[in-house]
Amino acid sequence: MEEFLWVEKYRPLDIESCVLPKEIKTTLSEFVTSGDIPNVTFAGPPGVGKTTVAKAMLDQLGLTYMMINGSEESGIDTLRVKLKNFASTVSLHGGRKYLIIDESDYLNSNSTQPALRGMVEEFSANCGFILTCNYVNRIIPALLSRCPVYDFSVPKDQSRVLQGEFFMRSLNILKQENIEYDKRAVVSLIQKYFPDWRRVINELQRYSVSGKIDAGVLVNITNDNMGQLISFMKNKEFTNVREWVVDNLDNDPTRLFRCLYDNLYDSVDGGSIPHVVVILGEYQYKAAFVADQEINTLACLTEIMARAKFR
Repeated sequence: MEEFLWVEKYRPLDIESCVLPKEIKTTLSEFVTSGDIPNVTFAGPPGVGKTTVAKAMLDQLGLTYMMINGSEESGIDTLRVKLKNFASTVSLHGGRKYLIIDESDYLNSNSTQPALRGMVEEFSANCGFILTCNYVNRIIPALLSRCPVYDFSVPKDQSRVLQGEFFMRSLNILKQENIEYDKRAVVSLIQKYFPDWRRVINELQRYSVSGKIDAGVLVNITNDNMGQLISFMKNKEFTNVREWVVDNLDNDPTRLFRCLYDNLYDSVDGGSIPHVVVILGEYQYKAAFVADQEINTLACLTEIMARAKFR
């Protein structure tokens, strides 16, 4: 099964192969070089590589470890039996053993997390702890003080570089799988799901069933995005509309307005269509001259929200 899933088949086996922000990658590489991995909490959005990094570090050093998923085994009984039995025994290979607790923010904060804090202290000489989480505020401070946080969020000034790295990684996967591809389609997938690398690989595999990834992917991405945007506009959710614009700003403005034109026909009352067409035409024309495409696009959507009657 794992060989069938690209996300497992092409999972990086060492830190150097991971696509990570510069600072966090340097720190993790230093851990591996020193041979000493401290108790840590890896925090960040889904799919950025937290679990992959944890496994890669331990595999590079040949250390014994066990992993559990906090969202599936969150009760105190798991801690008392499964984790304690592992942490209290000596590694057959020498050195410290490690527990990877994935999605640790799902552990019960009133019972399991306080007990885990005690285990970290009790078995510190024998066992190390690596926690991963999406929401660090769901983990109690006493546990975080014993497992310091390392943030995997991507700094804005590094996003293009990391997208470029993952673009090359994606092309390599497609070549190894003998899948034909249109580079524009691959770029669009990466831009849509960034920084969720796991989702990108899963989507590449999903779209590759036909044997190629081409412009058809662009259409699917656009339709998905437009449905979400139109829902925000219909409900006058300005904040969500603005976030959508920011997330999709890398798209060509002309193509963006065209997609709006194609999709809004089915979403607004007939009497509003002439107003929408005029608004789109005006802002599409302005897009060729304005200095800030985000403001221009958001102004267009705001005017449509104010003047159009949605179905």
